[in-house]
Order: sequence, then structure tokens, then C-alpha cells
Amino acid sequence: MLLKGVPASRGIVIGPALVLGSSEPAVKRGKIGPQSVESEIHRLHEAVARTREQLLDLKRKVATEIGQKQSEIFNAHILFLEDPSFLVETNEMIRRERVGAEWSVWQFVERYAKLLLEVQDAHLGAREGDIRDVGKRLVQNLRGVMQEMIGALDKKSVLVAVDLAPSETAQLDMAKVSGFATDAGGPTSHTAIIARTLELPAVVGLEHATHHVKSGDIVILDGLGGTLITSPDKETLAHYRARQKEEALKEQALKRLRRLPAVTKDGHKVQLAGNIDLPEEARIVMERGAEGVGLFRTEFLFLNRHNLPTEEEQYQAYRLALKSCEPHPVVVRTLDLGGDKFLAHLGLNAEMNPFLGLRAIRLCLAHPYVFKVQLRAILRASHYGKLKIMYPLISGVEELRQANQMLEEVKKDLSKRGIPCDHAIEVGAMIEVPSAALTADILAKEVRFFSIGTNDLIQYTMAVDRGNERIAYLYDPLHPAILRTVRFVVDEARKQKVAVSVCGEMGGDPLFSLVLMGLGVDSLSMSGASIPLVKRALRASSMKDAESLARQALKLSTAKEIRAFLSESELGRILQAP
Repeated sequence: MLLKGVPASRGIVIGPALVLGSSEPAVKRGKIGPQSVESEIHRLHEAVARTREQLLDLKRKVATEIGQKQSEIFNAHILFLEDPSFLVETNEMIRRERVGAEWSVWQFVERYAKLLLEVQDAHLGAREGDIRDVGKRLVQNLRGVMQEMIGALDKKSVLVAVDLAPSETAQLDMAKVSGFATDAGGPTSHTAIIARTLELPAVVGLEHATHHVKSGDIVILDGLGGTLITSPDKETLAHYRARQKEEALKEQALKRLRRLPAVTKDGHKVQLAGNIDLPEEARIVMERGAEGVGLFRTEFLFLNRHNLPTEEEQYQAYRLALKSCEPHPVVVRTLDLGGDKFLAHLGLNAEMNPFLGLRAIRLCLAHPYVFKVQLRAILRASHYGKLKIMYPLISGVEELRQANQMLEEVKKDLSKRGIPCDHAIEVGAMIEVPSAALTADILAKEVRFFSIGTNDLIQYTMAVDRGNERIAYLYDPLHPAILRTVRFVVDEARKQKVAVSVCGEMGGDPLFSLVLMGLGVDSLSMSGASIPLVKRALRASSMKDAESLARQALKLSTAKEIRAFLSESELGRILQAP
């Protein structure tokens, strides 16, 4: 049987399956006597403390074995346990209704999870799984039957589950996991992120894999095509074993490309840079062939903590990234909070449409103290390497001028204090909204470079919530409006000799990267894993070919037509060939 899902992490694996059923606890309402109320509350408090310690241990384990960024998924679990309303409400239910601790906990979890699902925000809705995960762990601790069965795999297996919660994934003996297959989830689910980090094949969104696979069954997991094949026959096994060998040879070839320049066959050079969230990741993207960092998302220095990072903390982070990339540049995007990334300690009010609200540069201009601390840290670090500043979500020249005015004030302050910095530091603007694109000629007169953030540009141009599965078909980087917008921005930038980069996911697709190059984009910034693939595409093509692809694509009427044309083109066939 062939099951179709969503490819989440590249690779093909053949081996036995281990099926993990749903671990939703069966909690029944049970009455307790008045004399047992306080002891039941005490039991709950002990279980909460035990659960918190377990989560902290798991966080440390993940930080050591997988990575610091991945370990931060447990912060939401811990914060849930530390929420004062949780214990207040569960204690009150035990006293008022004289029910067991398990029942009070699960009622709170159900109510809280339902509220999150009702919020029309995909990112908040995704937190529903986190709440259920910590609730299940708490109920298991109350019962004294905390299950660790998935941490003791007896042989290397493909894990098949409804979904894998962060705490469950953290218990795995990764040396015995060969891949992940889940009924639920998308390409940005916890399972998908961890699989990509560990470079293990993964397919998510299979819907009914747990119903059709039994533990011990031999399965083929194809993380490239997004399929799971159960009980394959000899011919199918032989076919996929041959494909495994082909993929292994491709990986070896890609590794050899890492140190080669991103130059087309006719000598056109394209800078390929990396996107990072934390300074430690700069070394990783450099090892994969990047020529610096094209997007340092600094908001991740601010998230998952109870206070704002100090100027010194930020300064050290920017210096670390610079040191890892020298002599190449690092482009630091100033704080891009709001939308789906929030800071509780800034005291921001909830907004009906957070992606259209007080976010990114708007938030920074509204909180000049926070913004100036970051600018000081960036400028101090700029003394030690080629650091650049980039403002997110610029919608007009007024915002750009306000931000630059604050930057000049910080420069003067540093000069008075005798602190060295690069007074000629390059400043750029992100082109993410139609108003910025349409006024690119005005903005280009006041910056040194543009960086087109295609993720948000597509969302705002197409009026598509990219987290909404029901209209996901509209979110398409090849829509004629997007290609025309990129071309317009490049044309206006060239008149002012302003460089143009693309730092969205579009730039990390090998075929799309050629179209962007043909449209005149100077550099591309992407995840580390995409760099060798894009470099291969560029080295297999010529600038003349890329320009021809772009010209033909601009003549077509729909994204579907453009995608078909690119796939059927000579370059498309080359890139898709084994």
C-alpha cells in the first residue's frame, strides 16, 4: 500500500516500523471525600514539580544532542506549568467539585486547548498540541506510570505515529531512529524540524498511517516524494534500494560543491548566503558553502526568556556571527517581533490582525529604547567585521528615515563615549509589502541594498494567510504578480546602483533561484541545507539561460503555466534528473 503525505525531510529509508498509538489519557470523573481534598491538592503540586523537572531535563538533553534552538520548544510547556491560573483553577475545581487531580487537570487542558483552536491564527493553534502534551505528562505523573517506552527502541526503526510531541521526540534514542512518519503535522511541525536538523527522512500529514502499519512491518519511507509504502514487494524494494544509492551519490557530489564558487557556466557570480536564527548557526551555514549571512533573524535572541537581552548580550551574539563568517559579511535584520512572534514583557495588547499590526520596524519605532539598545550593540560589533543593518517591513520612506535618524543618534552617542564603530555601515531595507515595492525608486535613494523577503511579500501581495491550509493553494511564489514585483524592484534598484538580494524561501529552490537570477537579483540567502542544491543549479546553467527563463516566465498568465514551463525546460529537466 502506498500512502501519500507531505515531504518534510529529504532521504529514503527502508526498514522495520515501530508504531506508536495515541497516548491520549482516559481520564474519568471520580468523586473524593472532603477529608481528601487537601491531600489531592498536595498530590497535584508534587506532580507539577516532578513534571517541571522532567521537562527541564528533556530540554537540557535536546540542547546537548540536537541543538539549542530545538530545545526551546519546551519553553511553552514549562511556561504553561508556571502559569498561576493553572494551579488556581485546578485547585478550585478539586475543592468545589471534589474531583480527583487527574480530572481537574484534564478539564483545564481541554478547555485551554479548545480556546487555542478557536483562535484564527495557525501559529497559536499549533500550541494546542503543546498544551495536550504537557497535560498528558502531568496525568501520567499523577498516576505514577510515566511511560518511557519510546526511549528504549531495540533496533533501528521508522517511527510511525499520529504525531510526535516534543517531549516524546526528546526521549528517543536517535541512534535507533531511521525516519519519521506521522498522520498529522506539516512541514513546520516539531517532528519535521527535528528530522531536518538530524538529517533523517520524514513524511508528515499521512492521515491514516497508524491504521495501516503494524510494528515490525517493513516499510519504505520516501522523504523526497512524501510517501510511505507498506509491505513492499521485491521489485519495489529493488527500485528504492537503487534510488538510495543514487541519493547517496548525489549527497557526495553536493558535498564536493560546498567549497566551489557559485559561478554560472558563462562566468556570472552569484553570492549565496545563509539565513540564521542564532549566532551559533553562522558556522553551520559557512560549512555548507555560504559566503556570509544574508539574514540574521535577531528576534530569536529576544524570545523564550523573561526579560530583554542586554546590549552586551546582543553585542556578543553579533560578534560571534561575524567571527564565524569572516571575511564575509553578516546582514543583521533588526527586531522583527509581532505577527506570530510575541514578547509578553513588552506589554503589548492583543490585536485583531497581528500581521497587519504593530510589528517589525513599527514596533521598534514605537519602542525607541529597545531599538536603540539593539542599534548600539550592532554598531559596536561592526568595528570587528563587515556588518550590515537591514530594517524589516518597511512600508514607506518615512519609516526608513525615522529608523536612520535613530541610527545616527546612536552613532553620535558612541562617538562621544569614545566607542569605535563603522560610521559608514551599510543600511538596507526589506521589501515585503506592496507599498515598499511600488516605491522602490524612492527607497533606493536612501539605502545601500534591498532584500526581498518573499515569504511576506507573497502573503501581503496575494492577501493569503500562509498558515491557513484552506487557501494554501493561493500562496505561490511563481504567481505572475510576484515575478513582476521582483522585476520592478530590481529595475528601480539598478537605476540607483542598489544591490538586491532575496532572503525568503523562494531563493532556496534550485529552479526558482535561476528565475530570480534571470530577473536580475544579485544574491540569494537561504537555509544551510539549500545552499549546495542551489549552487549546483547555478553552476549547471548560464546567465543567458537564466535570463531566457525569466523572460519566458513573465509572458505566461498563471503560476501553473509558469511551473509547467520551468519543469519542462532544459534546465528543469537537468535539475530533476537522477
